[in-house]
Amino acid sequence: MIAALFAAEAGESVAFATLPVLVIIPLLTAGVLALLPPSRSDYLKLAALVGSTITGAVSAYVLWNFDATDGGLQFVSRWEWFSELGLSFFLGVDGISLFLVVLTGLLFPVAILTTEPHHDAKPYYLWLMLLMAGSMGAFMALDLLLFFMFFEVVLVPMYFLIGGWGHGERIYSAMKFFLYTMAASALMLVAITSLVILAAPDVGGLTFDVTILAANHNLSDEAATAIFLAFALAFAVKVPVFPVHTWLPDAHTEAPTAGSVILAGVMLKLGTYGLLRFGVFLFPDVVFNLAPYFLTLGVIGIVYGAAVATMQTDLKRLVAYSSVAHMGFIVLGIFALNNQGLTGSVIQMVNHGISTGALFILVGWVYERRHTRQISALGGLQKAAPMMAGVFTLVMLSSVGLPGLNGFVGEFLILLGAFASDTWTRWLAIVAVTGVILAALYLLWAYQRTFHGPAEGENATMEDLRPSELLGILPLLVLIVVMGVYPKPVLDRIEPSVDVLVQHVENRSTNFYEAEPVAVERQGRDALVVAAEKARAKKAEKEGK
Repeated sequence: MIAALFAAEAGESVAFATLPVLVIIPLLTAGVLALLPPSRSDYLKLAALVGSTITGAVSAYVLWNFDATDGGLQFVSRWEWFSELGLSFFLGVDGISLFLVVLTGLLFPVAILTTEPHHDAKPYYLWLMLLMAGSMGAFMALDLLLFFMFFEVVLVPMYFLIGGWGHGERIYSAMKFFLYTMAASALMLVAITSLVILAAPDVGGLTFDVTILAANHNLSDEAATAIFLAFALAFAVKVPVFPVHTWLPDAHTEAPTAGSVILAGVMLKLGTYGLLRFGVFLFPDVVFNLAPYFLTLGVIGIVYGAAVATMQTDLKRLVAYSSVAHMGFIVLGIFALNNQGLTGSVIQMVNHGISTGALFILVGWVYERRHTRQISALGGLQKAAPMMAGVFTLVMLSSVGLPGLNGFVGEFLILLGAFASDTWTRWLAIVAVTGVILAALYLLWAYQRTFHGPAEGENATMEDLRPSELLGILPLLVLIVVMGVYPKPVLDRIEPSVDVLVQHVENRSTNFYEAEPVAVERQGRDALVVAAEKARAKKAEKEGK
């Protein structure tokens, strides 16, 4: 099964070029920006936009040439780095990481096109390009140390973006963001080193290759649990999972608009992706045993994030707390540990990046025009800016999870996956539904207070969307509709890799058995009962062997 997962490669003509290019182009763009004169902000923006757009085009090329029937890694690139230490430059994508790479390639040019730095354009765009390179590398790296390097590199550009171009208490927010994530990541480095050393006898020497480690390590339960918890803490802070979420609202609120877009759309996904790629894949037995705790934290995050968002008076802070709730849904899908839940969590990562990224862009435009984000100071904007009101309505309904828009697809699959699991998870799924209801409450209420009612003072004369702004956000609006109406092409590329991952978890876990969907006549019994009985039969058969 491991061979099936990781042996698949794209044709040799592209296998050793395509994925490294996704890291190299942003780095080269940063080098070009360093040579341009700081006084020519128009040249600087053009260079950053061209570099990020080319990178996005390469990611689209990967998507176009991706084999939807293959659940293994494709476009694999690998070079030995320090062979005596088992280090390699190992990149690859499968259905789980593919759309996160494409999302990164989309959001950076959109963020650059739709926002302005207002001062010091040269370092601003340079940090964005370094952030893009690190994000791309983190979603493709399959060497644990290489992943850790990319995972940490992204902290530095975001720290300077928040601290240098943010608002209000930007220095405090930047420092809080950096310290939270850095402290948790330090434990992950210890965990990586421990895993590599302890697994060396099982794999024939030191290696950081996650594919080899996942297939062959035989750590004791105690060691595997301790190492997984160190990984999980680093990823939980990045997600962020309740209760280690407190850095997120401050960072989002004070960050510049482009920083908020990338933070919500890309960087938070490093946490959920890490839980899938390195948590579930490396430690399936531990994940199965600890899943109830993470499921509970995910649901608490859903309800807590939605409840606190309802009470916010700052429009941007409201969107920030909505991310806590939405990321809780993704955690719920991951730890449901079945095909529907995992597939839903992957597509929801992408959908959240699209919808919340668009929301932050719109809030940024409102702030630029009105110089306030206080909901009480806004009102009646629909009269002066009907186009902005219409676009905001579409994006807001996407975030609510309205059927026919992209946000519905992921949440629906996640709730199905959670309800198809054990009894405890079903009850958690029922509680999680309240998060959907609360999301409709706080977003619709915020929209009503911001865009409806009488328009007074500057609200009555606020500028509507300019054609250039509408053009910049248009790709996100199109995806919101297309992925909601016809998500099949996306799901077709995600599901084979999820199937292989679930099979790997079942093969490597002594306790896990996925309750398969069963199409039977009821005959007085619920289909879920039939599925549970089949799962118990599989378990008994395996234990008998």
